Amino acid sequence: MALPPGPFDAPAGDDEVMATINTTPLVDVMLVLLIIFLITIPVVTTSIKVDLPQERLNPRQSKPENIVLSVDAQGVVYWHDTPLPNAEALVDRLKTVSVQSPQPEVHIRGDRSAAYAPVGRVVLACQRAGIARVSFITEPPALN
Repeated sequence: MALPPGPFDAPAGDDEVMATINTTPLVDVMLVLLIIFLITIPVVTTSIKVDLPQERLNPRQSKPENIVLSVDAQGVVYWHDTPLPNAEALVDRLKTVSVQSPQPEVHIRGDRSAAYAPVGRVVLACQRAGIARVSFITEPPALN
């Protein structure tokens, strides 16, 4: 006695082998891999150690209202040419000029042999006083 054909049986006249590949799972896997690569590539490129750009000469117009803070090799901070006794005196003077409109720019001149800490204290004082525009003054490299 013969069994009736089941739902997965080929029709009675179709004895050919099915030669097509279902590509839907392959496309799904490739899209997932593409998304993973797109997410991880920026992380890899930003975690690579790179050299910072060399200093360039960008001529800036020096205005009389700009504040020039200098840090010498011993770490003494100067407001234009006047030495400041401590960081609090610097913050107090910066707070008085930070309310002016337009707010003046602060230009920091750090000696090459000065430690990082005094220059960092000047930047912190500018931040505490609410100064929006701070820049560093450098000399261009010598042309050989």
